[in-house]
Amino acid sequence: MQWNAVPDSIRQEIEETRAVPLIYGLGVLISLIHVYFNIFADIAVLQQNIIHFAGFVLLCGLIKPLFSQGILGWVDKAWVIAIAGSALYLLFAEDMIYARGLRLVTLDWICGSIVVLGAIDMTRRTTGWVIPILIVVAISYLAWWGNLIPGVFQFKGLSAETLLFRSLFGDDAIFGNIARISASFVFMFILFGAFLLRSGAGDFVIHLSKGIASKMVGGPGIVAIIASGLTGTISGSAVANTASTGVVTIPLMKNAGFSPRFSAAVEASASTGGQIVPPIMGAGAFVMASYTQIPYSTIVMVSILPAILYFASLVFYVRTESYKLGLTRTMEKGPALLPMMLREGLSFIIPVSLLIVLLVVGYTPTYAAVIAILAVIVSSWFTPNKMGFSAIGDAFALGAKNMVVTAILLCSVGLIVNVIATAGIGNTFSLMITEWSGGNLLFALLLVAMASLVLGMGLPVTASYIVLATLSAPALLQLLANAEFVQVLSAGGLSDEVNAVLMLLGVSPEQGAMSLAQAQSLLSNAPDEMLGLLRPMLLDESQIAMLLLASHLIIFWLSQDSNVTPPVCLCTFTAAAIAKSPPMATGFTSWKVAKGLYIIPLLFAYTPLVKGDWLQALTVSVFAVPGLYAFTLLMQGWQKRRLALWERAAMGALAMALLYPFTWLWQLAALVILLGFIIYWQRSTNLSIA
Repeated sequence: MQWNAVPDSIRQEIEETRAVPLIYGLGVLISLIHVYFNIFADIAVLQQNIIHFAGFVLLCGLIKPLFSQGILGWVDKAWVIAIAGSALYLLFAEDMIYARGLRLVTLDWICGSIVVLGAIDMTRRTTGWVIPILIVVAISYLAWWGNLIPGVFQFKGLSAETLLFRSLFGDDAIFGNIARISASFVFMFILFGAFLLRSGAGDFVIHLSKGIASKMVGGPGIVAIIASGLTGTISGSAVANTASTGVVTIPLMKNAGFSPRFSAAVEASASTGGQIVPPIMGAGAFVMASYTQIPYSTIVMVSILPAILYFASLVFYVRTESYKLGLTRTMEKGPALLPMMLREGLSFIIPVSLLIVLLVVGYTPTYAAVIAILAVIVSSWFTPNKMGFSAIGDAFALGAKNMVVTAILLCSVGLIVNVIATAGIGNTFSLMITEWSGGNLLFALLLVAMASLVLGMGLPVTASYIVLATLSAPALLQLLANAEFVQVLSAGGLSDEVNAVLMLLGVSPEQGAMSLAQAQSLLSNAPDEMLGLLRPMLLDESQIAMLLLASHLIIFWLSQDSNVTPPVCLCTFTAAAIAKSPPMATGFTSWKVAKGLYIIPLLFAYTPLVKGDWLQALTVSVFAVPGLYAFTLLMQGWQKRRLALWERAAMGALAMALLYPFTWLWQLAALVILLGFIIYWQRSTNLSIA
């Protein structure tokens, strides 16, 4: 058995899985079935989703039994088999239900109810009580208590038969669109990550990070940032990312002199950032592609620069903390990069590069993932950790096991999304956001951030994004479109058709470009019919698509904050346990370190970082990097010495100037001033030392 470069945590997980042959065998079988469905089989989506759900119910029952021994253990096993069997019955009963005019017979009622109750139970076993409670509240809202509440959220209710049918067979139900994403894109990329891990990519990432950062100030912290970011492209889970890389990087940072609290905060923040790193980006990017109908490759490409900005902000925190603590001594020299990459990295570099190329040139994510998996196997034979049949079996079993929580979650959360869609709660909530914010985009973003934090206290990140996107994405899209509408009107150079409509509204085209105030007034006061004529003239379909993507990316990024923001921050608590630091205090530190999760969504909203072309996005990024550095100095109050209050205030002003889309001359002036401050601090520090 060749373990060579396989990390200890992965080795232990595989050995634990092998210790239970039934789990190992079922995991391999589930993986093979999914690969067959996604590549070769011509099967209805509903049937694939049902088999996906049933398979992971069985695996979840084995991995997380309620009772493992005695009569209760057998009862639990029978219950799990009943859930999976009832789901498979529905696979064959669908045509009969439609033939009866959507009327359910007794066996339909029994099996359908078992599936819904089973989904609630499996979700409780994998994610805790919050989502099951939300499912019960949501379903009961449609059934009876929605009719009892007054106001805009009143719902007259559905019959029990209609409710059960919609919960099972609706487009947004338990076997609906979200389950389809889980059974196809998400599973294949989780499986790809498992092959990378089994090939030894985890240790390669650590070695690569040390090779890059060993000579940098704050090297151990930067190793953690690079390693966690790269591991995030493999693991698909921020908590798993923290646990796997944190056991290496947190002791490394502590031994270098960083406090346990700061070490854990950096690891948690970097592991959270792993969810926003292309090309995988957790499960959220696949859900986003389905919701927006924007190609997955487009989402990946526009996410590259924002991810770089986020990790740059983490590096700035580590370096300023290093100067603050006087930790300017570099690490021992890391491994030579080129020999190490040739010796260990081929099974990581080749598959990931190939995956990105395939996505960029237009192949489907599923096809790209399969080719990348084959590339892992082939390229591993040029490394010390060659993957044979045994290692391939390990990867299949590991992929299915790593998918259990995500599969159960994505299927079950469909029960909540189905209620939101059926009752029209999403539209109502969006209208409320627009009303409460008074049409102000910044206030709307604050409301969404608060809602995200509250949801994140109980929901995993992907579930939080799904629920919040369903509720608030339409409102954000409308506000972003309004802001773009005003910008285009005030820019001038309008077509004759637009000028003709403006004349009907009493705006003379001879006046040239409007001021922002005039454009805003027109937006507020013009009849909806006239605005309906103007919008398609000023904003084409591609612009609307990018505005839609910006609104979803804002929600996706804000959803990540629950990993690092108290009172419930699983990533931080995991890192704190490794670092042996106070969990809540560590949470507040990680909340500060991960401020990029709040700043960069503002760039999505107010700049062309996502909405513009590559040149515009690159321009925003060039000024945003020093802007994030200035913001870090404001928060830390330290460069190479303690900063005076007036210096921190100046950093705040410069951060605003560099991050907000002022004219490029203003931003260039702010950049020159910031460089002047840095030179001044460098000279004054050297003089004081002399």
